[in-house]
Amino acid sequence: MISPIPPRPPSPALGWLLLMPAAAGTLISLVLPSVQTVLLSFESGGALTPSTPAGLANYDRVLGADGPYWAALGFSLSLVLLPLLVALVAGPLLALALDRAGGLVRRAGAVVLWLSLIVFSPTAVAASWLRGLRADEPGLTSLARSLGDPATAPGALRLIVAAATFGVVCALAVTAFLPALRGGAPGRAVLAVAGVVALAIPAAGLQAFTIGVALTRGGPRGATRTLAGLQYDYGFVAAQPGMGAAVATVTGVVLGLLGVAAAIVVVASRMRLSITPRRADLPPAADDATAPGGPREISGLAKTGGIAKTGSVATAGSVARTGSVATTGGAAKAGSPVAVAVGVAALVVAVAVTLVLTWPWLSAFTEPATSTGAGLRTHVNTWVPALIGAVISVGTAYLAALGIGGLRPLGRRSEWLLLPFAPWLFVGVGPLSVAGWSNFRGMRLLDTFLVLVQPFLVSVPALFVLTLLCKGLAERTDRDLLSGVVLPSLPMAGVLTGAVTLVNAQDVLWPLLVTHDRELATAPVVQMLQLTQFGRAAADVALTTPLPVVVIALLAVVAAQILHLDRLTLTVGGESRSPVPETSA
Repeated sequence: MISPIPPRPPSPALGWLLLMPAAAGTLISLVLPSVQTVLLSFESGGALTPSTPAGLANYDRVLGADGPYWAALGFSLSLVLLPLLVALVAGPLLALALDRAGGLVRRAGAVVLWLSLIVFSPTAVAASWLRGLRADEPGLTSLARSLGDPATAPGALRLIVAAATFGVVCALAVTAFLPALRGGAPGRAVLAVAGVVALAIPAAGLQAFTIGVALTRGGPRGATRTLAGLQYDYGFVAAQPGMGAAVATVTGVVLGLLGVAAAIVVVASRMRLSITPRRADLPPAADDATAPGGPREISGLAKTGGIAKTGSVATAGSVARTGSVATTGGAAKAGSPVAVAVGVAALVVAVAVTLVLTWPWLSAFTEPATSTGAGLRTHVNTWVPALIGAVISVGTAYLAALGIGGLRPLGRRSEWLLLPFAPWLFVGVGPLSVAGWSNFRGMRLLDTFLVLVQPFLVSVPALFVLTLLCKGLAERTDRDLLSGVVLPSLPMAGVLTGAVTLVNAQDVLWPLLVTHDRELATAPVVQMLQLTQFGRAAADVALTTPLPVVVIALLAVVAAQILHLDRLTLTVGGESRSPVPETSA
């Protein structure tokens, strides 16, 4: 049987062309504000007064022996110690239990855990805990007293953050570790994922802002002030942008180093994502040893070099080892009764612990909230700009991922093209907020609907994930770029767009800085104002998680988990089997 001639791959020059929008977006929305932040850190003066050169004076005040930076740094990192333990211990164990329990338990468990991500809102968490702390519940009353004492407030806030984020951390960890457990060398893949997770969570802690500001406002006597809170106090409360920029610069350097380290782990381990084929996608006679396309013919083709030359058989190496076209990870295989019982029990325990730790948030829904006039306009302000920002940032990232991972302009070294983007892998809006606010003020866009769109033109985390997926798809297909890479990767682009939309909608810092018109307030800003202006017991806890959005997001998650996410496999190492010709670097 003569194999069909594979389609001619597109020119690698197209890969460079697809990379250009993300490169331009990174230059405009990430590199330029970073440079401006550094330059602002060497200036003194207020937001409304002339700027004058300050040399290293701002850094001396921030980083000196009596400077507040080191205390804020230590407290910010301490906030993520318990979440990091959950992510690196409970997360992999829960993922392992769900994976061994089989497809049904694994998919159901992932959807249940994702619900924690869908409904998570930092301002709602703070509002619910403030309500609980004001109640007469014995356990929470002692915790409320602890928040008022400089000696005990840091420990109390650490416990609140760990409790409030337990379900979210579990969900993110399971989502990260499940694909790694389904590859050919799960031990190495899990270690690589753990390395990235161990870098990502401290990076998140360095930018923690909302819960601490809402609960304690950095007090008492600065005992619970985070780095993001310190930057906000200098740059916007005290109107000293140079001091705020100094804090942001040092924090940005640390975040950049963490991002570069994560990128090196990803690239050096030769990490890739692939999609396990459904049984319906396999050749009809794949299990017939004598039929065309069966194991015997595949073995014969392998001896003649047909597989190696054309890449027409797309497997993860299981064909050579088992003589079959079984899919990697065995998505359709059910676990043993013991494995199913263990998986269900682990899921029940995780859900029960999450419910107990988030009880203040759950109980707050049963209490009436004082109406403050938030209505349809508030939700439009929240979700429309969030979706626009997600479509733009993930869209540019997707084009670049097709160029880097799908077309491989530098051959097997193409993933190193991610390195220029790596310093901003973990950077949120906080470290760039001083320069960003100044830029939009200069363009006279403050207090406009347009400024509610997050200022990032490219999502670097989405770029990394989509590049790994496009790489894995390109290595395992003999089809053209459209059918072999673009169409299979579109669902992941949609999932990431939804995830970025949720993150954008729950951000409170950026809309709080750039809008003062109450008609432009987003739901998190309204909640924050309710906490600070209308009394702590008056906040509407459900404002940031409206029921229609929760239902739509949950339905999307169910569809994505069944049709796409449950089929993802993460592998490391191995040689590229891409039919795309490699060019010399």
